[in-house]
Amino acid sequence: MTEHNHDGHTHTHDGHTHTHVHGEHTHTHSPEHKKSVLNRMSRIIGHMESVKKMVENDRDCTDVLIQLSAVSSALQGVSRAVLKEHMSTCIVEAVQEDDMEALQELNDAIDKFMK
Repeated sequence: MTEHNHDGHTHTHDGHTHTHVHGEHTHTHSPEHKKSVLNRMSRIIGHMESVKKMVENDRDCTDVLIQLSAVSSALQGVSRAVLKEHMSTCIVEAVQEDDMEALQELNDAIDKFMK
């Protein structure tokens, strides 16, 4: 189901409501996905705080590097989750509606993400 207004559209996909506004793309995803992403980000922030304390306490550089690697992996994981959700909802709709602006924004984001 898609409802259009002058600013964009709202659609329901697999029981989840998404809002998409052209120009400044605003997305409203399922509360479950949002909660999952926020929880993962909170854990990453907490992990970074711990690594910061390790550095402040002159912990072994090898231990710090191992923890930084773990943080990096966690960040890549949450990034993948956000990208997959975006592609399976908003980008599917953009392709269906031939929304070249949304597709270009995804390309730009991928270019920045893959640096």
